[in-house]
Amino acid sequence: MYELLKTEGRAKRARVTTVHGVVETPVFMNVGTVAAIKGAVSTDDLREIGTQIELSNTYHLHVRTGDEAIKKLGGLHKFMNWDKPILTDSGGFQVFSLTGLRKIKEEGVTFQSHIDGHKIFMGPEESMQIQSNLASTIAMAFDECPPALAERKYVEDSVARTTRWLERCRVKMKELNEREDTINKNQWLFGINQGAVYDDIRIEHAKRIADMDLDGYAVGGLAVGETHEQMYHVLDEVVPYLPQNKPTYLMGVGTPANILEAVDRGIDFFDCVYPSRNGRHGHAYTRFGKLNLNNEQYKFDERPLEEGCKCPACRSYSRAYIRHLLKAKEMLGMRLLVLHNLYFYNHLMESIKGALDCGEYKKFKAEMLEIMAEGDGGSL
Repeated sequence: MYELLKTEGRAKRARVTTVHGVVETPVFMNVGTVAAIKGAVSTDDLREIGTQIELSNTYHLHVRTGDEAIKKLGGLHKFMNWDKPILTDSGGFQVFSLTGLRKIKEEGVTFQSHIDGHKIFMGPEESMQIQSNLASTIAMAFDECPPALAERKYVEDSVARTTRWLERCRVKMKELNEREDTINKNQWLFGINQGAVYDDIRIEHAKRIADMDLDGYAVGGLAVGETHEQMYHVLDEVVPYLPQNKPTYLMGVGTPANILEAVDRGIDFFDCVYPSRNGRHGHAYTRFGKLNLNNEQYKFDERPLEEGCKCPACRSYSRAYIRHLLKAKEMLGMRLLVLHNLYFYNHLMESIKGALDCGEYKKFKAEMLEIMAEGDGGSL
């Protein structure tokens, strides 16, 4: 159930009630691709840093360990000891990212496994079956993510096929949710809007999938080559055509600035590998921008990563010590930075919700963007 609590312009403050618990939005989904956050972060850690919902990857779990094995072990929640909502993406992004290892047909996509090269076929029905085996809270429809700057004819054909695939996903999901042996018989299905940077294709596709009355809707195919301005323009054009009474998810985005801008345009759900990936490379997000702990300037810096932050890293350790860990190639350095970054993202969303609750989001967004731009932390 999706309960719209408040709006400010197009920005939405909502409550999403699922079979695995309640999610207060706007929300950032912490990305655990293979049922784990990279950087040695446990599900107990996720609970401590305020994570509401976790995201895992259908393709990666299918090729390694296997969805049927995970089903035998009780589903993804039991497997990874996580009792809150999980969203699984469909494998569709791998249609984009594994360009040299796949072949697309109407039936679906044939991949070469990036692990050992063996052939894998995945279409809408296979993706739904895998996600049902994983028993996630929310399953994403199987789609193709065309490059943002692809030629118009290619995008038209791709989006038409994605629409046909979505209908097949819907039929298969209904069938799976009615099976006796299905672990989560209340699994939701989100459709995905595609169309690259072509406004008319995007809008027409949004209208088509909105008519299907799905559990939620995502905007996909962004942050894959276009500028930030182009991304914001697409959201300005498309989000008004997606149902306001359903969750809206911007896939794979992004920086703190991207999130602030997208919330203003009506987005509820976000995910991105930035906080964990950048943490593993020595970068820390703060409200003043991004710090690179590899830099010499932090060698004798006894301050926490961010003054006032209550994450496990900032409560106990200095910038100098974390930099030392990175230079010594100790995993603890990466772990502390990933924990800090995920805490920062989770609590940025708490601040966003607080501003929406008070009817002061426009002011909050402007102040945050100004502080980040002018701070000494560096790039957003």
